[in-house]
Amino acid sequence: MEIATQTQFHVLAVDDSSLERKLIEKLLKTSSYQVTTVDSGSKALEFLGLKEDQKSNACTFPYHKETKVNLIITDYCMPGMSGYDLLKKIKESSALRDIPVVILSSENVPSRVTRCLEEGAEAFFLKPLKFSDLARLEPHLSKSKDVPDGKHNLFKCKTGLMSKRNKRKREEQDENLHETVGVTGPRLKLTPSD
Repeated sequence: MEIATQTQFHVLAVDDSSLERKLIEKLLKTSSYQVTTVDSGSKALEFLGLKEDQKSNACTFPYHKETKVNLIITDYCMPGMSGYDLLKKIKESSALRDIPVVILSSENVPSRVTRCLEEGAEAFFLKPLKFSDLARLEPHLSKSKDVPDGKHNLFKCKTGLMSKRNKRKREEQDENLHETVGVTGPRLKLTPSD
């Protein structure tokens, strides 16, 4: 588990795939986020200070008090506790329910998307997370009540600059990022009807 310090937006990334965790971590760190990665829902709850069978406000994990989490990005399908189950646990906890949660999945299943959004997820993104997706994270980070003072304007400035970049540059960055962490094969471009 890699622990972040509280100097920037802090994202907790949860995925059982080490490749996906590395991809998410590299993408977010490239964009000046602090990132903590864990490989399971139960480890995420432990990091957040909530035991798997607990719904109370108690936060006993030592890192939670030192490092506030501004956003959780979790894979939907993981062994043991799924991303959906993790989302439910977070939203049931009065101490954690205000942390925005974004669900990632490699499958676009409408009933799954609806279920997660109804349970309180802020968004549902298809894997892999791309550099061009970062601008879509801004509204969710802004909802976090633990965003450090003065960071809202910094983030808006960053995303404003990012949104002015041309589309080809973002696509190149996405392609380079995937090559860096070892994702091989051509990128698929699907239309909404696919």
